[in-house]
Amino acid sequence: MTSFVILHYKNIQDTLECIASIKKQQNKDYSIIVVDNGTLTKNELKQLKKETSDIICNQENLGFAKGNNLGCSYAIKKYQPDFLVVTNNDIVLQGISFLESVNQCYQQTSFDIMGPKILTNGGESANPFCAYRTLDEVNQAIAKTKKLIRIYQSSLLSFLLSTYFKVKYCFSSPRHMKNGKESMYDVSLHGCFLVFSKKYYEKYRDVFYPETFLYHEEEFLEYRRVHDHLITYYDASICVFHKEGASLNYSFQNQERKKLVFRNQEILKSLLLLQKVMKENKCI
Repeated sequence: MTSFVILHYKNIQDTLECIASIKKQQNKDYSIIVVDNGTLTKNELKQLKKETSDIICNQENLGFAKGNNLGCSYAIKKYQPDFLVVTNNDIVLQGISFLESVNQCYQQTSFDIMGPKILTNGGESANPFCAYRTLDEVNQAIAKTKKLIRIYQSSLLSFLLSTYFKVKYCFSSPRHMKNGKESMYDVSLHGCFLVFSKKYYEKYRDVFYPETFLYHEEEFLEYRRVHDHLITYYDASICVFHKEGASLNYSFQNQERKKLVFRNQEILKSLLLLQKVMKENKCI
């Protein structure tokens, strides 16, 4: 039994497309739980009820970690699944044998957390994920993020930075993250699509560290991996498609600078939490 937990925020078409890709699977031993972070209209709720009866409607936006934890707790209590698949609503499964592939992967690896190959139009998403692993890396990221916030809060500085990047890219090839060609153990995994085994979720009160709102959930999972000697596995033979940044772009249509300020402010909050956890070296 596999439970899919889909975190919904504003873009109903993406959520419906994600559900449709799940329902194409040959193996029907699954449940679909949709967690809405306070955005569903009555008409959209009616649409979703045609697809699943497991819908959690939050009165406000709880963010990534708390929203997904709520959905995971619901799935565990109701279904006690062998696997929890936590997915962004802008993900589409590729092929019709995903569940068989996950079962086969687990039989071979006994993973706590597994991540697939992530396909995108622009190549921005990738596994294995390059997570910050040291306090020095986190401190450097905090300093850089604070600088970016100051820049994006100024229309002039934001314009100058944008112009700089446009000129730079005219004379150099854009660098894209790439998925690994080979499957591998003990790696960080991208948070847009994660498969958790029962032996993982039985170890923790919350599937995700609950104090973040958005961004850098990967680093907290990496911290758990190292601290608790978890088995993570990147399976290059399993593929999903990610419409990178769809929810955020939908929320900030034609407001690019405002989107960048919001994004970096949330990144900073998560980085500061991670800094605190790493300094205290505590179990999460």
